Amino acid sequence: MNKKLLIGLAAVLITTSAACQNNSQPSAAPAGNGASATGQAQTVPPAAKPTEKSEASVAPVGAGTPAQPSKPSDVAPGSAQQPAVPPSASTSTAAPITPQATQQPAPAPQAAAKLYKMNPKTYDIVPIDPASADKNVVLLTFDDGPKDKDMLEALLGTLDKHKAKAIFFVNGYRVQQKPELIKLITDHGQTIGNHSWDHIDLKKESKEKIDQQIGDVQKLVKELTGSAPQFFRPPFGSGGDLVREKAKQENMLFMTWSNGSLDWDMTVKKNDPAKVVSNVLEQLRPGSNILMHELPWTVEAMDNLLTQLEAKSYKFVDPASIDTTL
Repeated sequence: MNKKLLIGLAAVLITTSAACQNNSQPSAAPAGNGASATGQAQTVPPAAKPTEKSEASVAPVGAGTPAQPSKPSDVAPGSAQQPAVPPSASTSTAAPITPQATQQPAPAPQAAAKLYKMNPKTYDIVPIDPASADKNVVLLTFDDGPKDKDMLEALLGTLDKHKAKAIFFVNGYRVQQKPELIKLITDHGQTIGNHSWDHIDLKKESKEKIDQQIGDVQKLVKELTGSAPQFFRPPFGSGGDLVREKAKQENMLFMTWSNGSLDWDMTVKKNDPAKVVSNVLEQLRPGSNILMHELPWTVEAMDNLLTQLEAKSYKFVDPASIDTTL
């Protein structure tokens, strides 16, 4: 028993001695932290302090945080430092620009339907097809112009009021003197007719003179309006075969009249607008081809005349609706 006690005491003393020895020496550093193979301690530099990163810094891809898009540049759009943005990527709220349609030329006015023709024996204007056109019509015509602007404007104004069309048979020498009056007539949608150059009796003239008297008017009117006349009336209603042949050659319809107003028998000192009206009404019939002139008393009578014709249910033929080839 004493032997066992002695062995126990000896073990305690050995353990106590080893513990005191360990406390008197420095501890060895763990392997891999700067300790040498001999167990001697080495100086270890302090660990570097991590650099603080700003909130705007971008974490590297794969470091645990998803990559964020870079902050948009403050450079003004369109500067050299900012790439151009295609129109489709623009955030502008401006309305899209609508392409303008290509302007098309205005359509040319359609030619009037040919509803009437002239009776070559009576010079009346009659329907080509009685079932398609009204027979109660008259053709208004005015000879020997253009004369005076004020008088012409008054006459055209009355025609406009009644929505009436007419043929103005002009003389070449008057057109040459006042070409602006031809434009005034056509601007009102009225028709120009050929009444020879000098208002002479063409039946008494040679072929060369007839050709000049008719042909020169055609050329001058075409120069001024772009179109040559399609109607011809000989001065005094006097014309022969040569005159008719020249009119046909110039693609014009030869006509005189079937209802004369007799306004040419009046004078500045002796005239009566009411008589002009009564003269026309006394001869009135369907298709009347009414002869009048650019005269002050005729212009004064016109509103009354057209009003009475309308009251009798007559209409005014548009010369453009007359077929000049029949």
